[in-house]
Amino acid sequence: MQIAFRGGVQNSSGWESERSELLARQISALGLTVAGSRVERLVTRLDNELGARGIAFRPPVYLSDEWGCPDGSPIIGVPFYLADARLERIEEEHSGSVESDEEAMRYLRHEAGHAMNYAFRIHDRPDFESVFGDYARPYREHYATNPMSRDHVRHILGWYAQKHPDEDFAETFAVWLTPDLDWRTEYAGWPALRKLEWLDALMTSIADQVTATPPVTDEDMPVEAMHWTVGEHYSVDEMLALGDGRQFDRDLTRIFARARRTDESEGAAAYLERHETELVTRIAYWAGISPGVVRSLLRALRERVTVMDLRLLEREATTLIELTAFGTAVLLHWRYARIADAHPLSHET
Repeated sequence: MQIAFRGGVQNSSGWESERSELLARQISALGLTVAGSRVERLVTRLDNELGARGIAFRPPVYLSDEWGCPDGSPIIGVPFYLADARLERIEEEHSGSVESDEEAMRYLRHEAGHAMNYAFRIHDRPDFESVFGDYARPYREHYATNPMSRDHVRHILGWYAQKHPDEDFAETFAVWLTPDLDWRTEYAGWPALRKLEWLDALMTSIADQVTATPPVTDEDMPVEAMHWTVGEHYSVDEMLALGDGRQFDRDLTRIFARARRTDESEGAAAYLERHETELVTRIAYWAGISPGVVRSLLRALRERVTVMDLRLLEREATTLIELTAFGTAVLLHWRYARIADAHPLSHET
């Protein structure tokens, strides 16, 4: 059997062997570099976009465990798997998808916003708080959002600009930097337009400035400091503690049907297994939840439909829509319950 993947066609047994070998190797020993990789091409594109806006500063980019600007440093970490097509494939198998060029550029523009903020200490300016809010506000991983708000730009999924003033600035910068985007028209009549206009004026005033950048250290988690295996990297995902999952039995009988003696329809467990990757991608996208959490929910559901001997009730497409809606609703409620448990007196949006 042959299967297609980025870069060509490979025998499935050959890929399984190579995949196993890669999962067992330490990331630091893979010899990954930005130079000559897809990441280099994306960084060149970012540099060109900054240049087109007259920005002289170029934030250094290095390979890390995830997207980010560490500890307020004006340097950009990019996920290591984007430097190797084989690792991209493992990421896609695990998470359901891997960043396209356009998605990766969204993240790069966002992280460039953080780098600008940190390099020039924009958050220390007297008027920063009046535009974006209190930079010293606690940074919370799980945060409440208002999907109806027009006070923030929309760039990364999950209403990410609402997370913290630092993220609000980075998202505003990313929108401002995006080529061929008429942000004045896009955000006409929105309070968020004031932020874009403020940032536009600021960038004009500091465009030709450059600043020194710190060296990347082990604390910044470059690939050279990642002394664990690729397999271990994917084994530490946040998981969803569900117990035996019986609380979803009634919901599952609305989506699937109980088996009949003459029933030849596909079993619900087989259906969930076959569509797991697609469901992980869809639900993680809409709920803004990590793929590991989504996958743990789906596997708990698969155990329950097996015990209950449920089968496909509707057409495949209809069932996929129902499962996406159900999974998204469950995980959004789970997310907001965590916010409430952590901060019972908080009413921030």
